[in-house]
Amino acid sequence: MTKTVRLGIIGLGAQGSMYAKFIKGGLVPNMVVTAIADIDPAKADIAAAEYPGARFFTDHLDLLDSGEVDAVVTCVPHYLHPQMGIDALSRDVHALVEKPAGVYTKQVDELNAFAASKPHLSFGIMFNQRNNPLYVRLKEIVDNGEIGNILRSNWIITNWWRPQGYYDQSAWRATWGGEGGGVLVNQAPHQLDLWQWICGVPQSVYSKVAYGFRRNIVVEDEVTALADFGNGVTGVFVTATHDLIGTDRFEILGDQGKIVVENSKTATVSRLRKPERELSESMDMGDVLKLFTGQLKTDEFYTQETIEFDSAWGGQHAGVLENFAANILDGTPLLAPGSDGIKGVRLANAIHLSSWTGREVSLDFDQDEFLAALNERIRAEGTFSERD
Repeated sequence: MTKTVRLGIIGLGAQGSMYAKFIKGGLVPNMVVTAIADIDPAKADIAAAEYPGARFFTDHLDLLDSGEVDAVVTCVPHYLHPQMGIDALSRDVHALVEKPAGVYTKQVDELNAFAASKPHLSFGIMFNQRNNPLYVRLKEIVDNGEIGNILRSNWIITNWWRPQGYYDQSAWRATWGGEGGGVLVNQAPHQLDLWQWICGVPQSVYSKVAYGFRRNIVVEDEVTALADFGNGVTGVFVTATHDLIGTDRFEILGDQGKIVVENSKTATVSRLRKPERELSESMDMGDVLKLFTGQLKTDEFYTQETIEFDSAWGGQHAGVLENFAANILDGTPLLAPGSDGIKGVRLANAIHLSSWTGREVSLDFDQDEFLAALNERIRAEGTFSERD
């Protein structure tokens, strides 16, 4: 592709530096870094040494007004994503926001509404796992009805082990006012997104959440949530940051098959030759005896396929950047439209609100009730300003 998108990176921390290196290294051929913003003036020397062709700013608004960029990516704390997205779009600059789209749905709703008023601009979110070929294939299998109607799904994702030193490295981390939560807003947003992307959006959720369970923090480090998808379909989501061994296992049970994913690398897809109820009703006592004695030949009832893809580190993120640039340049559909970001935020908010109130919470919850409960916790910290 001969055309390139001039990208501004807002926040030259771990994520922003990674994206800049991908682009500099040629992993995103349709994009070039032309500007960098960071509130830390010391980053200017780093930017000058690594990216001499990019202008440096200490204020993201100056970057947006500079005329140096066609688009930006927001690599900043979670609370800032929505407003920075609006700041960019209001200046006719395309916006790619980091995950999560925000901390609470009220602010993300404002971002989505503003983006909808600017349909000529590209608005995306960095859900790089949607570019994971394994999950892309599994979504195709589910959407094609190859395992029938989903009956139940469950994801145990506890391989986010973080020692206490991780939380102690900065005053804003693992706080309500600075970060907006714990594992649900920091480590697990990708899985919350993929769960809904593949299995559909739940109607309600009931949760049991522990705050500072095994770490000296005020936010959640242990979550168990039961989701109701309607029509008897349920789902369970378990995540934590204190499991040193860790598990990543995602199961989707359908009425004509099952998917089991291990470590987000390998999936076993079982397809029933007939719907499960038909198989059940066709069995006589002779078949039941064979079942009990291990003589039943399973290949008469279902086939199995193992799916595994090579997914080089960084390729997923670079692919989202390349896709975002392609959307700007020629209208290529976005892998992760920015408007989808609210789904994971809404589910995380509902899980928090359920644990705070002790009740099952609809995904169509009262946004003001959630924000009031969040601000109550921010006030108790006594460090950060309340949100509106």
